[in-house]
Amino acid sequence: MKIAIVGGGIGGLSLALALHQRGLACQVFESVAEVKELGVGITLLPHAVRELAALGVLPQLEAIGIENHESVFFNRFGQYIYKEARGRRAGYELPELGVPRGKLHLILYEAVLARLGPDAVRCDHRCVGVDQSETGATVHFVQSSTGVPSPSYDADVVIACDGVNSSVRRQFYPDEKVAFSGINTWRGVTRHKPILTGNSYMRIGSIETGKLVIYPIVDQIDEQGNQLINWVAEIQQDLEAKNDWNRPGQLEDLLPIFKDWRFPWLDAAALIANAEKILEYPMVDKDPVAQWTFGRVTLLGDAAHPMYPRGSNGSAQALIDGRVLADLLASCVKEGKDLRAALLTYEGIRLPATAKVVLTNRSVPPDFIIMKADELSAGQPFDNIDDLISQDELRAISDHYKQVAGFSLESLKA
Repeated sequence: MKIAIVGGGIGGLSLALALHQRGLACQVFESVAEVKELGVGITLLPHAVRELAALGVLPQLEAIGIENHESVFFNRFGQYIYKEARGRRAGYELPELGVPRGKLHLILYEAVLARLGPDAVRCDHRCVGVDQSETGATVHFVQSSTGVPSPSYDADVVIACDGVNSSVRRQFYPDEKVAFSGINTWRGVTRHKPILTGNSYMRIGSIETGKLVIYPIVDQIDEQGNQLINWVAEIQQDLEAKNDWNRPGQLEDLLPIFKDWRFPWLDAAALIANAEKILEYPMVDKDPVAQWTFGRVTLLGDAAHPMYPRGSNGSAQALIDGRVLADLLASCVKEGKDLRAALLTYEGIRLPATAKVVLTNRSVPPDFIIMKADELSAGQPFDNIDDLISQDELRAISDHYKQVAGFSLESLKA
């Protein structure tokens, strides 16, 4: 049996490791010519860490990342709204980690090569289509670097892990477009002294007037004891055309939004201005669809359920997709069943669950806590948040998101 994985990102590589653990052979095809350490930071929530621990890479991740001890919310005036413990401090068996995304990707990539073999990932392969029959599927490629056709690959099933702009998904939904609501996003990393506890995940403001998400991803980055701080800036603007992925961000485009954000505990404007690099992204997702599986082909991760990057859930849901699919494929092989049945069962389990996350990330994301505080204060400074809304009510908002996303303490213990 041969399984073709189209896309060598977090979803594709973790799926390859999960399949290998269950004794199933697979081949990964990645469009980039060479896998490099790219990107900025990523937060790994306990349900993502659970999947990565099961794949045997948690020690490497804990060695490079920073464990989040708390999540703290502030309004755009730097006023405290809500705080809660996170990860092990909140009673979870596993930590919540902030790590450089590129290092996470390399850890998974190197694990795949070490366990599956040096040819397990074929780079410079861009998928241009999939044909299938009653007996198998054929994936067609061109070299990403030259556009020259590459040899096709015959497989029993094909798993599309090729991201929000998936070429495989486009084959089945040719007229589909990403949903862009005018929210622009910038991401950067800055060397900075530890903020608050040095293990704090911070959300400040809201998208209407400017929002920042800030957390450390590397400790003791220099002899001065600085950390590498990851930050994400967002703003809702009257835009019709979305910006490109991974293009360099221009400081002058976002600094004016946050120029007055200077609080007793953080000079946010300086944090942005001193960034080592800035990338610009569109905030996009896609409406949930009714079908991921088409015969011998199915979708996984962002190719299946692209969602707003809120609540650190895109990678977590892809990791869960991979584990569920690997289990089902292994079961089908053991029982001698048609592998297409595994793909359909996977869709039935994961599609409804991820659709809820996609829609919740639009309407009631974790930063709804700040949105609610802004609504009650009419967007103005307040004397005490408890005069507007109780901490129990704010905790209920946070708990609701954890339940939808699948990382409440009760659901993980279960």
